[in-house]
Amino acid sequence: MKKNNHTCDLKSCFLCSKCLPEWLPAIGANKKNIHFKKGELIFEEGEAVGGIYFLFKGKVKVHKRWGKDKQLILHFAKEGDMIGYRGLGNERVYPVTASAMEDVIVCFIDTPFFEATLQVNHQLTYSLMQFYANELQKAEQRMRNLAHMDVKGRVAETVLMLKANFGQNKDGFINISLTKQDMASYAGTTYETFFRMLNELTEEGTVKVSGKSIGILKVAALEKLIANL
Repeated sequence: MKKNNHTCDLKSCFLCSKCLPEWLPAIGANKKNIHFKKGELIFEEGEAVGGIYFLFKGKVKVHKRWGKDKQLILHFAKEGDMIGYRGLGNERVYPVTASAMEDVIVCFIDTPFFEATLQVNHQLTYSLMQFYANELQKAEQRMRNLAHMDVKGRVAETVLMLKANFGQNKDGFINISLTKQDMASYAGTTYETFFRMLNELTEEGTVKVSGKSIGILKVAALEKLIANL
């Protein structure tokens, strides 16, 4: 981790896009741009909350301990996304861990300034309320899927989620390179089971795989696997 001299554009992330134009100079004066190398922790589960992070460059996985030696990946973050917001409750500790999946630049805003920003910028506060409501709905749906959806359905859901979040390149592969272990951790299953289900989808002509890259050949077939829950 090190401070980065690169200055963000003060318009792309959730914070800047929702604030009053007159407040942007204050954000520019209070933010810190920090660089994390691939594999570094941005913050860790149980750590005291220092503030909120806005992802300027790179991709991040947000995960939680699951059992003794396992992790459950809750979601993946990309440029413009906010991370660390789960720690803004009464306890003020991060309930999850965020790890850099590649070299990452974040814009860090400490908690006192973020709270002052919410008091001044009513549109941001309203947008944050909507954001939390949407995140709660997605979390409830995800818990339901993990509890009741079969593994093949969860693998299909994982692939569709990655396509929706990161898009596809010109060759039809999803624009993120993930290990099979990370995808298994998101789907809530073991590496071996995930690999077996992915092979089945490949043999059925539903997806294509090249190294760490996955492409979708039949969207409707994947959607059918998750539609009956």
